[in-house]
Amino acid sequence: MATVEEIRRAQRAEGPATVLAIGTATPPNCVDQSTYPDYYFRITNSEHMTELKEKFVRMCEKSMIKKRYMYLTEEFLKENPNMCAYMAPSLDARQDIVVVEVPKLGKEAAQKAIKEWGQPKSKITHLVFCTTSGVDMPGADYQLTKLLGLRPSVKRFMMYQQGCFAGGTVLRMAKDLAENNAGARVLVVCSEITAVTFRGPSDSHLDSLVGQALFGDGAAAVIVGSDPVVGVERPLFQLVSASQTLLPDSEGAIDGHLREVQAKLALKPEKLKSTRHVLSEYGNMSSACVLFILDEMRKSSVKEGLSSTGEGLDWGVLFGFGPGLTVETVVLHSVPIN
Repeated sequence: MATVEEIRRAQRAEGPATVLAIGTATPPNCVDQSTYPDYYFRITNSEHMTELKEKFVRMCEKSMIKKRYMYLTEEFLKENPNMCAYMAPSLDARQDIVVVEVPKLGKEAAQKAIKEWGQPKSKITHLVFCTTSGVDMPGADYQLTKLLGLRPSVKRFMMYQQGCFAGGTVLRMAKDLAENNAGARVLVVCSEITAVTFRGPSDSHLDSLVGQALFGDGAAAVIVGSDPVVGVERPLFQLVSASQTLLPDSEGAIDGHLREVQAKLALKPEKLKSTRHVLSEYGNMSSACVLFILDEMRKSSVKEGLSSTGEGLDWGVLFGFGPGLTVETVVLHSVPIN
């Protein structure tokens, strides 16, 4: 008879969790940041608020964002004018969008990751789904399982209302699942649509205006597993360690901390090249951002032919900052391309 310890050892993977594939997706509607203030104040019938518009113009100019992708179009907002007011009742209309579109956008990203992985989706054992919007039951994890045609026995984890740090949270969870379940293949999906938070400007709530200048829609998916099958699966990043912490006395202090990290660590500009590129091209996509950055980092490393000491081909630290102030930290080691 095998002992409990022998059974437990057999249930666990031998090597570290690795990212085996990455996929990303955005809605087709692209918004130019330079013209967005004019559009935003026009569509919300707020052009009379000239001083507030000037502040919003400065916010957009200083955001370092060139463009964003949004599910909401001008036609849709004209059909749902309550969504353009600051506090008009419009929850039903917003829910009608996100409950359907969040899983659909997640499906698009997941299909790209599965295609790159190159394995049958029947080999997916776990699903971790994360979104800040569209709370519903059954949840987006259930909807995505149906949309992708995953096995009914897939072990699902649904994470709502986590915020921007959750891109690190899902990797931490996937690492634990992959390393503690031999043969596990974890599909991680972060899908974010800002339709829940879009609203018109308010003189007394500038914090809301900041959000209107920064956030965009996007979904990212990764496949995580330990002990990659040689010749069949190609590991990209090893997940070396993962942790979460709350910064003391930091409520409301989330703005500006990312820049302070760069200054204190004396990071060279090239070490944040992928991060700044994703912000410029997509805006802040909440939990999906760090996964977009991982994707951009591996693509730019291959394209530029960097050596083993270059960005994306050595050691790195992924930070996710969000409400709390909560900080997720994931240490990664990139697997050299053979």
